[in-house]
Amino acid sequence: MALDTPTRERIEALLAQHEVVLFMKGTRQQPMCGFSAAATNTLNDVVEQYHTVNVLEDPEIREGIKEYGQWPTIPQLYVKGELVGGSDIIRQMYTSGELYTLFGASAPDRTPPEITITDKAAEAIRGGMANAQGMALHLEIGPDHSAGFQLAPGGDHDIITVANGIEVHFDPGSAQRAKGIIIDWVSTVQGEGLSLKFPGATEVHGMSVHELKDRLAAGDLILVDVRPAHGRAMAAPLAGARILEDEGYEALAALPKDTAIAFICHHGISSRGAAERMAAHGFTQIFSVDGGMDAWSREVDPTVPRY
Repeated sequence: MALDTPTRERIEALLAQHEVVLFMKGTRQQPMCGFSAAATNTLNDVVEQYHTVNVLEDPEIREGIKEYGQWPTIPQLYVKGELVGGSDIIRQMYTSGELYTLFGASAPDRTPPEITITDKAAEAIRGGMANAQGMALHLEIGPDHSAGFQLAPGGDHDIITVANGIEVHFDPGSAQRAKGIIIDWVSTVQGEGLSLKFPGATEVHGMSVHELKDRLAAGDLILVDVRPAHGRAMAAPLAGARILEDEGYEALAALPKDTAIAFICHHGISSRGAAERMAAHGFTQIFSVDGGMDAWSREVDPTVPRY
């Protein structure tokens, strides 16, 4: 469809007002799709200030920006009025160092990080990669210490380290944040999986729903509900709980490091991941509620719906 004049003028005004503009789904603090999250995580490593436009709140801009730059997808990055590209191109420029050059930033340290992979973790990784011919193990660690493994082809600009016979690929920012980490294989009541421990991070403790009830009554800890909106709609958050989607990790990270914080989810799995991210920030009293809201319903308050 043709781009109408008012929308074109609005886009041009945004590009004239801000040197760096990312048209995305959601905001820098709360991306609403994986591609937009990837773009903001990458930009956050390279440039301190940039303007974001949430296209979900503006259908005219959402469709108009696609016509304006003849680029069919969101997100889109513009620098000094010129289209750079979408999340894949941003990522490619990041790993190659071109993005640093674009913003006049110092070239990243490409020293491979020293990491530890335990025997149990190495065995599990080898098993998982047994049929993944041509694929490499990538570990991405975000600025908030969120971490994720994926199998994907190796890139020409990957930073590669080897530990316990396992080759791990990193981007520049992840490589810096990975220094000294320990990758282990853990078994909990919620299941098994790879676990990352950062240098100086405290241990995440489990908390029963009965202990949570007592601590909430005493008012000596903060409870954070990490469930998505559809889960909270089926069973409302406990009284006084903070909502991670509303709060964000940045606000929590600004709290005193001795603040007692418990994370709760549906069954106690995603809450542990959230708790580990906070532990990596140096917090000393971090808990994950065992069994989550489901256990609360079964053992404490049966009026809370199970789903």
